[in-house]
Amino acid sequence: MKKVMAFKIIAVLALAIFATSCKKSSSSKNSSRATGWAINDKKGGFQYNSDFKEQETAPGLVFIEGGTFTKGQVQDDVMHDWNNSPNQQHVQSFYMDETEVTNAMYMEYLDWIKRVYPPSEDHFKAIYEGALPDTLVWRNRLGFNEVMTENYLRHPGYGEYPVVGVSWIQAVEFANWRSDRVNEYNLEKAGFLKRDAKVTDVSSDQTFSTDTYINAPTESYGGNEEITNFEGKNKRYVRTDVDGNESNIYATRETGLFAPKYRLPTETEWEYAALGLSELRSYNMYRGRKKYPWDGQYTRSGKRKIRGDQMANFKQGKGDYGGIAGWSDDGADITNAVKSYAPNDFGLYDMAGNVAEWVADVYRPIVDDEFNDFNYYRGNVYTKNALNEDGSVKVITTDDIVYDTLSNGKVIARNLPGEILQVPIDENETYLRTNFDKSDEINFRDGDRRSSREFSNFEDEGKTSEMYNAPKHNTRIENGELIRENDKANGRTSLINDEVRVYKGGSWKDREYWLDPAQRRFFPQDMATDYIGFRCAMSRVGSKSKNKNKTKN
Repeated sequence: MKKVMAFKIIAVLALAIFATSCKKSSSSKNSSRATGWAINDKKGGFQYNSDFKEQETAPGLVFIEGGTFTKGQVQDDVMHDWNNSPNQQHVQSFYMDETEVTNAMYMEYLDWIKRVYPPSEDHFKAIYEGALPDTLVWRNRLGFNEVMTENYLRHPGYGEYPVVGVSWIQAVEFANWRSDRVNEYNLEKAGFLKRDAKVTDVSSDQTFSTDTYINAPTESYGGNEEITNFEGKNKRYVRTDVDGNESNIYATRETGLFAPKYRLPTETEWEYAALGLSELRSYNMYRGRKKYPWDGQYTRSGKRKIRGDQMANFKQGKGDYGGIAGWSDDGADITNAVKSYAPNDFGLYDMAGNVAEWVADVYRPIVDDEFNDFNYYRGNVYTKNALNEDGSVKVITTDDIVYDTLSNGKVIARNLPGEILQVPIDENETYLRTNFDKSDEINFRDGDRRSSREFSNFEDEGKTSEMYNAPKHNTRIENGELIRENDKANGRTSLINDEVRVYKGGSWKDREYWLDPAQRRFFPQDMATDYIGFRCAMSRVGSKSKNKNKTKN
């Protein structure tokens, strides 16, 4: 009997030890739960950052936890635009610049372009000139504003003021540049790039592009074997051959070192972030009753210490941009330095007033919430990497730069050396798909034959099936000469087309009505003003909430 009991005890202990070892093995971060194989083994095999916790907040950004909200205007629509009817939307968590992009930030961008692509060289001149803000936006036929025309962009007195005179296209290019510079720095810190090479080694033939580094590292600046001065806190995940030599010295997406791209926020993201609903406790606010980025229904503060002070920089009334001398209502007449007013509950400054801001969306009067109520965005144009005949990606050289002539005659570079050439997707990506079927989806359910009545007789020249009938100006360069052909057709009925983008928020030049985050206006994507600026956003990967990655049992 004792022998039987002893055997049972031994069996139970063995099973417990086995179960414990299995539990440890299956939950080990360095072994696969699929195969049991070792992860990050120096002898080879699957290389993966199993120590990754969560996405680090990139420079200049603050975290915006996603959620649901009422997009659009619930207050009275005194303008009767009918372009922002309320609808319920859900937004994924993301990051956004705490302030608008400032003159100093944009000047850093211009300085980099000037050093890498010297405008003194004829074949680079258009790159720098295409990135320059339009300082002439400050001029007025009956106003004296030359001091801003000459000083606003470059004078340090305006360094922390929001940059203006930047078109939507230029804002997108700034965001792309910023993405590469941040990832370049991340790789340097982690030991994958030589220290200070981003300054000492960079040239027009040797620049860093995130996409090129990931897809073809040997053809990218930084895609070399000179790895020195490793002081980063992150591990280097490298693969070795049978002799123990490093056979892969390049960072990959699996390392977790690459931040998602900086970009313009979508209109839905911008409006959600501007409302600042992180401390939401009121049902009326949830249903869209919040009128401003701050609490309350008025533009003046009700707090005892600053009671009566304006909460934003906007036009008080006719001929009143900043109050009486010595007793200024909002502390500014034109723009004001960023962080001059209190942030909203997300920690974002100037989401009302100062400057209006570009967002990513192509403008349409109607938001099609019946088709989509999750991360709503109109403007998707899907592309893919162009390939050479041998199957490698096609990296742009100085001889491959393509320049576009905009409607206003300005010339900009469509791509830069070191980047991967992009081409529209084709049937290889769309065949039998139900979620998208072509490269350009801007007009989906809005103007195409499948979703709208065919409008005709818009043009004198003949019929068209376009939903909107905007002028079509033709500006081009022929034999080195700029040719401008303005569309003066009498049959035009709209300014809306696929090249107009939404801008949000009021500015120093706008009345109080436009401070409501629900308001929306549009402007040509290749033109600029003295009252539209921008800020960048970044998608979040991983968990919805920050520091809440652990699953509760």
